[in-house]
Amino acid sequence: MTGYFMGKHKYRENTERGKRKCRLFADCISLLLVGVIFAESFLPARAAGPEITAPSAIMIEASTGQIIYEKNADEKRSPASITKIMTLLVIFDYLENGKVKLEDEVRTSAHAQSMGGSQVFLEEGEIQTLDTLIKCIAVASGNDAAVAAAEYVAGGEEEFVYLMNQRAAGLGMENTHFEDCCGLTDSDGHYTTARDVAIMSRELITKYPKIFDYTGIWMEDITHTTNRGSETFTLSSTNKLLKSYEWATGLKTGSTSKAKFCLSATARKDNMDLIAVVMGAEEGKIRFAEAITLLSYGYSVSHIYEDKNEDVLPNVPIKGAIVEEVKVAYQTPFRYLDTTGQNLDGVEKIISLPEQVQAPVKAGDVAGEAIYLLAGNKLGSVPILFEEDIPEAVYRDFVKKAFLEFLLSA
Repeated sequence: MTGYFMGKHKYRENTERGKRKCRLFADCISLLLVGVIFAESFLPARAAGPEITAPSAIMIEASTGQIIYEKNADEKRSPASITKIMTLLVIFDYLENGKVKLEDEVRTSAHAQSMGGSQVFLEEGEIQTLDTLIKCIAVASGNDAAVAAAEYVAGGEEEFVYLMNQRAAGLGMENTHFEDCCGLTDSDGHYTTARDVAIMSRELITKYPKIFDYTGIWMEDITHTTNRGSETFTLSSTNKLLKSYEWATGLKTGSTSKAKFCLSATARKDNMDLIAVVMGAEEGKIRFAEAITLLSYGYSVSHIYEDKNEDVLPNVPIKGAIVEEVKVAYQTPFRYLDTTGQNLDGVEKIISLPEQVQAPVKAGDVAGEAIYLLAGNKLGSVPILFEEDIPEAVYRDFVKKAFLEFLLSA
């Protein structure tokens, strides 16, 4: 009996003790939650994303390609004249490889003259330099100028459009297909997305920053020289951001009844280039206002960490070569975009190189990497490349080396 009561007494005591523990645990959880809520009230709140009425939009930072905001960014839409971003990209590709030059003279065809919509009123047979045609495209969105330039670069508009689609495919623009070089068509087969517009915009401004020499023009005169003589024509920018947003640098507007009002807006502030794409806005002024909203938001939440990687790296010992070391260098600078308010002063850089490599090595091959960490988390990396070709040495190379060393020591 005693044992029974002892057991019963211990069970009752343990039960009461368990209840007290549960109440204590619940009280601790309650206090913890209150503390978290209290602490959070003192943490900096991250700005909410902007309200955009346009059906499709995206904003990215140009150097990293990181997305800051997006809304229905993969929805296929008619692009209107922002098609000309790809037109300009292909033209600049041809300038880069030397196939055409800015001073080249371009004769306007009857087909180019026949273009409606926005135009600079080129006449059949009229000659303008390619440089002037680029201004007409970038500033006044001239459809006639776009076709004239396309015909000159590729031999015909159809051939040029093929180049546009090839370039788009190479950039991974999976939801884009072009049917003309100016965006005048309302064909369902001519489409893109806000994301793809951002991709081609980024490629244009990062690979060919000279485009800003054109897209930053507000007004400029050109001269029409025809059988009737010479006449001055003033190009006026279609991009009203150049006057309403102080950091605006470009890029391209577009509008048709099908596409409604579109814009790829670029801006530079504090050494940061942002690209804001707005598609399908109901009014022209809305696309500009919402681009400003996006850009202002982007600059308010974005901070760049940059390492130009100008420090000299140690040579890497090499085995099996006539030389003892091989030079290495960073492939590129490093840039990281933060939109969460982290303190980027704590970024740590770790150089990872092998203790020794085996010949042969080729210039441009990867030797190692520079790794960037923040609070133990990897932000990214930059490849470290061999700077020179080092062949594998054969027996006679070592004999020759030994003989030369003997002569020098004698």
